[in-house]
Amino acid sequence: MKFLAFIAAAVLATSPAFADTNTPAGLWKNIDDETGKPKALIRITDNNGVLSGQIEKLFRDANEDQNPKCDKCEGARKDQPIIGMTILSGLKKDGDEYSGGEILDPNNGKVYKSKLHLTDGGKKLSVRGYIGMPMLGRSQTWVRQD
Repeated sequence: MKFLAFIAAAVLATSPAFADTNTPAGLWKNIDDETGKPKALIRITDNNGVLSGQIEKLFRDANEDQNPKCDKCEGARKDQPIIGMTILSGLKKDGDEYSGGEILDPNNGKVYKSKLHLTDGGKKLSVRGYIGMPMLGRSQTWVRQD
């Protein structure tokens, strides 16, 4: 009996950790809403109920700068590396979605209001950036990676 308990404990200890699909916290691959191609890996973290997201990796063609700077950004982000940059901030849970935050588009340097919600059982994330009202914006689907 002790042997079975030991085997069960060993299996549990070596099993991969599974992502909590009830929260957006985790690693996500964002998919460009215009091209359908992956653009980046973004790590979303939850700090006392407030979400933020930081770029960990960019998917770029071999002939493109692999560590670009945000030359169109303003303020403290101006000319800073995009990899490592916080692009999502201030989102708080509001019912089934997270809202009240902002998202930066490093391609144009603009900051938009943002909201997001989990879809497909937590495997996907619908991320919306908008000006003024949510209907005046665009959405991307991000795919969970962890």
